[in-house]
Amino acid sequence: MRTAPENELGEHLVPVLGRLARLLRQIELPGEPSPVTLAVLRRLRDEGTARITDLARAERASQPAMTQLLGRMERAGLVVRVHDQHDRRSVRAQITGTGRDLLRRTENHYARALGLRLGQLSAHDRDTLGEALPALAHLASAPDLPPMDLTPTFLPAPKSRGGER
Repeated sequence: MRTAPENELGEHLVPVLGRLARLLRQIELPGEPSPVTLAVLRRLRDEGTARITDLARAERASQPAMTQLLGRMERAGLVVRVHDQHDRRSVRAQITGTGRDLLRRTENHYARALGLRLGQLSAHDRDTLGEALPALAHLASAPDLPPMDLTPTFLPAPKSRGGER
């Protein structure tokens, strides 16, 4: 099998990932935590405690929005705030046992629902997906990209305010 250029592969992945994201939204349980809440819980479970500013940056949220989210999560017993061992002025979020249980139940629900969909695929397609999992996991866990110009190229250029005629 030939290796596709990165942009070509990206062009094929984007719509598929979009449809998979839509599928995950469709199988959400009523009253289930928001995707951002689940992402924060997952990050805290996998990476340990985190500063609010770091969580906000990682989840592309404002610091006030992340502070509000963590407040709701704390009231629900999903996280606790702890002082940073190295900087007592800094506060970190830490997942609780309740947060871990919620995350485990939610992930189990998604796994069962996806399992039903995967059962509709051929054995060959399931094997192919299984073989692709390490590469997809590596892609998903890649470090944050360095700052780059991601200005959308599909937007029209802004109109000049000068005296053009």
